[in-house]
Amino acid sequence: MTMTTTISGWGNYPRQESQCTKPSTAALLRTAVNQEGSLLARGMGRSYGDSANAHKVLATSYCNHFIDFDERTGKLTAESGITLREILTVIVPKGWFLPVTPGTSYVTLGGAIASDVHGKNHHIAGTFGQHVTSLNLVLGTGELLTSSKHENADLFHATCGGMGLTGIIISATIQLIPIQSSFINQKTIKAGCIESACELFEENNDATYSVAWIDCLAKGKNLGRSVLMLGEHAEEGGLEIDLKEPVAVPFNTPAALLNSMTMKTFNTIYWHKAKAKPHHAVPLMPYFYPLDAIGNWNRMYGKKGFLQFQCVIPKSDGVANMRKLLTEVANSGEGSCLAVLKQFGKANDSLLSFPTEGYTLALDFKLNESTMQTVSRLEAMTLDMGGRLYLTKDAVMQESTFKATYPNWEKFEAVREQYGAIGKFSSMQSKRLGLA
Repeated sequence: MTMTTTISGWGNYPRQESQCTKPSTAALLRTAVNQEGSLLARGMGRSYGDSANAHKVLATSYCNHFIDFDERTGKLTAESGITLREILTVIVPKGWFLPVTPGTSYVTLGGAIASDVHGKNHHIAGTFGQHVTSLNLVLGTGELLTSSKHENADLFHATCGGMGLTGIIISATIQLIPIQSSFINQKTIKAGCIESACELFEENNDATYSVAWIDCLAKGKNLGRSVLMLGEHAEEGGLEIDLKEPVAVPFNTPAALLNSMTMKTFNTIYWHKAKAKPHHAVPLMPYFYPLDAIGNWNRMYGKKGFLQFQCVIPKSDGVANMRKLLTEVANSGEGSCLAVLKQFGKANDSLLSFPTEGYTLALDFKLNESTMQTVSRLEAMTLDMGGRLYLTKDAVMQESTFKATYPNWEKFEAVREQYGAIGKFSSMQSKRLGLA
């Protein structure tokens, strides 16, 4: 089935007209690669910018079947179009969980690999790709090839984090982690400023999961005040998983409702309402995926959409540099209700994987002209600080910034050329960033 439609990322910017093909089987997905022109695989469309936008896309929504699940070892093999949410419904009741998960369960297995997603436990477990034992990929030539850390390793490390530009992931095998309960023991700590927040991350570096909400509009001594949430898998509580249907946002809300005053009011209320708590049990779904309870929450930013900015700053001078970034955001007035701070461990071997040791800051900005200017300034500051931006969240990064902050991009292009990907797989983002 092929149709022409308008697509966009989760930020609803930018939009473009695309010829979308939905193969009904993995075999037909492989066959569809042979059509003329460049194309790209597209899963749930949850990357924020234009990394999954192309003039021709192959939707993987029908290629969402389990292939094998060994309940003894936790090895799971599935087609690339299956979502993490669908995986969770099967594995959690059997006492297994994803080794790494992003902030939404509405992500496909193939998308998680292509973005090499990270979660609240990067300092402990690394990225999603580090737990992939093998994957099957359709090359630009139409050949089906298996790759892993030990077989066609160059292709594997280009594909994990490669934004779909090396080929079409058909299926993959991942190693799950054992759990005894579907609950998380959460500990909540309040930090009065960014320095205190980063100090708490360091003090709690042995916590399996850690993430902080930041009031990015606070200034002065309160700049960067945060609510830190730590988590450990509980040993009691059963293995039931409650997947409630989200409460939908039915239409784009008026953009004027989300302004500096309403965001400042929300942030202030959230900060004062949050209470420091010792460990208490919470279900894993709201702990890992709080926004999944709101369907189409991206509509709250209005018809024009929004930009997400996510950077990582090296740990050396990281605290001082975070203060500089947050000062810029607070002074701009372009605040965000969804400001998140996490810590990263060491980088991996994947050529375009985002995380590197330090702190990562993610912010949502309602789209307007001044937002573009603010994000541009934050990009320049990140470059000067030796950091980089997350390709999965990016919609506006300059080519010069990308090539300066992803030093393995030429190796990535060499691997693509070797396996017939150049000229066959591309996105609006890849063209914007100067990839062939």
